[in-house]
Amino acid sequence: MSKKITITEGEFAGWQTYDLHDTFDTVVGPFYGRPDPDGQMRCAFRAEQKHMNAGGRMHGGCLMTFADIAMFQIAYQEMEGASGVTVQLDSTFIDGGYVGELIEATGQVTKAGKSLIFVRGQITTGERLLMTFSGVIRKFTPRG
Repeated sequence: MSKKITITEGEFAGWQTYDLHDTFDTVVGPFYGRPDPDGQMRCAFRAEQKHMNAGGRMHGGCLMTFADIAMFQIAYQEMEGASGVTVQLDSTFIDGGYVGELIEATGQVTKAGKSLIFVRGQITTGERLLMTFSGVIRKFTPRG
């Protein structure tokens, strides 16, 4: 399990991220998360040039990666310290993000069983909806 880090300065002070050295997440991130006052998890990142496609809009793969990571943050309480893998992730692209925009994801667990957690959410920037997503996480206890 990766160690949680609380950011202490800059735009994301007070948000948390994970120590994910030498993983895919470090290439596309950093991505941050924190609970809203109502307890709902919010994830965010600041769009950079590395997140854009050749047309100058956010790459769909970046949005999918962010949705995948956000899905686990949204389901954090249901994970109960277990590990998990994505078994399904569906998306609907609605608009594109641009360099400099704050990209945020929110959502909810729609059902949680013993081994499967169902999540749905949305990715926005300001008032613009960029993508909706739904997915399924399979949780498991790692082999020791």
